[in-house]
Amino acid sequence: MGLGNWLRSIFILHMFVATLSSSNPERLAQISADFLDYAREPEISEWMVGIRRIIHENPELGFEEFETSKLIRTELDKMDIPYRFPVAVTGVVGFIGTGEPPFVAIRADMDALAMQEGVEWEHKSKIPGKMHACGHDAHVAMLLGAAKMLQKHRHDLQGTVVLVFQPAEERDGGAKKMLETGILENIDAIFGLHVSPRVPIGSVASRSGPVLAACGFFDAVISGKGGHAALPQHSIDPILAASNVIVSLQQLVSREADPLDSQVVTVAKFKGGGAFNVIPDSVTIGGTFRAFSKESFLQLKQRIEEVITLQSSVQRCNATVHFNDPFYPVTANNKDLHKHFQNVAGDMLGTQNIKEMPLVMGAEDFSFFAEAIPGYFYYLGMKNETRGQLELGHSPYYTVNEDALPYGAALHASLATRYLLEYQQPITTSPKESLHDEL
Repeated sequence: MGLGNWLRSIFILHMFVATLSSSNPERLAQISADFLDYAREPEISEWMVGIRRIIHENPELGFEEFETSKLIRTELDKMDIPYRFPVAVTGVVGFIGTGEPPFVAIRADMDALAMQEGVEWEHKSKIPGKMHACGHDAHVAMLLGAAKMLQKHRHDLQGTVVLVFQPAEERDGGAKKMLETGILENIDAIFGLHVSPRVPIGSVASRSGPVLAACGFFDAVISGKGGHAALPQHSIDPILAASNVIVSLQQLVSREADPLDSQVVTVAKFKGGGAFNVIPDSVTIGGTFRAFSKESFLQLKQRIEEVITLQSSVQRCNATVHFNDPFYPVTANNKDLHKHFQNVAGDMLGTQNIKEMPLVMGAEDFSFFAEAIPGYFYYLGMKNETRGQLELGHSPYYTVNEDALPYGAALHASLATRYLLEYQQPITTSPKESLHDEL
């Protein structure tokens, strides 16, 4: 780092610490801007880019994030940040601050997807059939960046910031398994983000209340009696039964749901038969269902099972239905935390860069956290039209605009720091004991 950059970093840090010592509203507002200035310094920004690229080259699937978790622990050790490991197999939970209430958490998911990367670049995935195609590598880098900034002035924090590095967001409900360990029992609030290729860089998008839908998956095996396709009268055709089932399932939304209550039922899998002239013994179908209320979600689940079993019986077939476990709840943002987010993000980015996010039928396992703890989930912009359009998540051509990393790190740090300053609510017990334990 050059002398000019070094002096600038010292100045920013000095001003920032001075700001933290005051609860004056104007001083509080300055915290957000100071964090962004600090995150843009090469000491933080270039380091985050390097971390993100290492993780991108070595993607790991849910509950297999052993090397990613090791990297996180190594960096936390370098920063002298205490942590607990393992939490839900590969998860890591770090602690910065007093070790006393209030406790506020900031979360990043760690897992990759089972797909081959199609982007040719210097840091392409080195693992065949695995890729960070949803930005989780960036999420980890930004949370570590926030940790680096927070640890620099840990003695000025008015409580404890909890760093949640979560496994298995893409499958198996890693957030739920972390909650089941009890390590987050005393958390007063939790914040999470997701990079977005559709939100402009320097902007964020969110809303109060429901943000993402509750989500479930189902598989059904419809069994009949196989035979020669030329003699259907001697068979019980499961393909015909499955076809009727699929058509009937579409009517659950179009004819049973309130048009103002958004719901989705999609059959996306159909497997049956392997020859042109043979009626198979069975057919397997599968799909997903979504809703924005628990009541509507459970009603859909009940009716899906009824339609599949009863419509199959009309065609003289039997059906068994299996639903995934766990179901993902609705991701709903706490209204008080929404106000907090608007204040913090507005001070950092300008109120004109806070976008109202439309409801989306996608799902996020951050919903488990937000169901158990007052939570807030938002989208961090990556779009830069001068660089062309970015692909949506889960595409083999997905890329991350690394210019977004300082914004995410600064928002993490600012949301947590100002929460501790503005929401002093005592908690009776503390998770500070035995930190850095290998449980």
